[in-house]
Amino acid sequence: MPAAEPDADLPLALYVHFPWCVRKCPYCDFNSHALQEALPEQAYVAALLADLATELPRVSGRAIRSIFLGGGTPSLFSPDGIARLLEGVGARLPVSADAEITLEANPGTIERGRFADYRGAGVTGVSLGAQSFDPEHLKVLGRIHDAQDTRRAVDELAGAGIENFNLDLMYALPGQTQEQALSDVEAAIALAPAHISHYQLTLEPGTVFSGRPPAGMPDPDAAADMQLRCQASLARAGYAQYEVSAYARTGRRCRHNLNYWQFGDYLGIGAGAHGKLSRRRGAGLLVERSARPREPRRYVAAVSMTDGAPGWREVPIAELPFEFMMNALRLVEGFQEREFEERTGLGCAVIAEALGRAARRGLIGREGARWRATPGGFDFLNDLLAEFLGEPPQSRAR
Repeated sequence: MPAAEPDADLPLALYVHFPWCVRKCPYCDFNSHALQEALPEQAYVAALLADLATELPRVSGRAIRSIFLGGGTPSLFSPDGIARLLEGVGARLPVSADAEITLEANPGTIERGRFADYRGAGVTGVSLGAQSFDPEHLKVLGRIHDAQDTRRAVDELAGAGIENFNLDLMYALPGQTQEQALSDVEAAIALAPAHISHYQLTLEPGTVFSGRPPAGMPDPDAAADMQLRCQASLARAGYAQYEVSAYARTGRRCRHNLNYWQFGDYLGIGAGAHGKLSRRRGAGLLVERSARPREPRRYVAAVSMTDGAPGWREVPIAELPFEFMMNALRLVEGFQEREFEERTGLGCAVIAEALGRAARRGLIGREGARWRATPGGFDFLNDLLAEFLGEPPQSRAR
């Protein structure tokens, strides 16, 4: 079998996971661990760079177009630590001059003045986990900050000259009324972020909330009404929805997340991080995914081995249609058949029957060259995606 070669035509991003938080939130199913001892900043940054070094042969000749520092709470790491990391990345891989470099931050873990230092380290954007501006809802969610901390953090961003920032906001919270949900959105808009992530609280398996559901969760109809009212408010303020939970001002869509949703390539380093790469193999594509050990100490031990952190596996061809659709159909703009072929290496004949079934159910439609979820398909996205499970590929892209 001929060797698979890196596909330099596909965009490449880098995700870096920081697994520690001051306290684990009861709704959170991300790989995060409450910090019980001193933060091993120096050792962890060294492990991240060692991990990245093992991946270099897979991405030879490709430039990083975006970097996302996620968690957990990356802002627990000092600006010096972030600078060492980004300098180390740039020494190992070419990074585009206009790369989007985003730091996730909890408003409760930022000291005054530090955003200027993070900017000096190379950070170009910040995502703040506001979640709500209501003190009771923040308490129920287990957040360690209050609304004033969020406002103070936004002031610090302005002082640091970081205009490209996102606010994470949740709705359908325990005991939340439609008016309260709308008030949260209006409070966020008043801070003039470039981007707002507005998503519904769900009880994810393995979380505290899943084991002990909080009282007063809004029913599905109430949650849907909240979403519609909040969407209308966001639209009036100039925030266009471009993904299920993402709203942005003109020119401020998150390039890193768009790369995920458009089935681009990305390296994932850090405890529990995932990656996805496509490589040319003959006339087709070899699509692979990686997963790092979730527990921080196991991760650091794994990358200290001579062969690096384990975890790459080939995605079976039969799974590629669903994998592509699971991302692309989250986008308001949907996808073009050409994009499906370029990103999967498969011909569109393999999804023709599924597209037809979904169209007959009113879940998807075609406008010009683009397929996109209908409003009903967007509301029942899982039903739409189920149409692409188990599709047997029968042809390759030409």
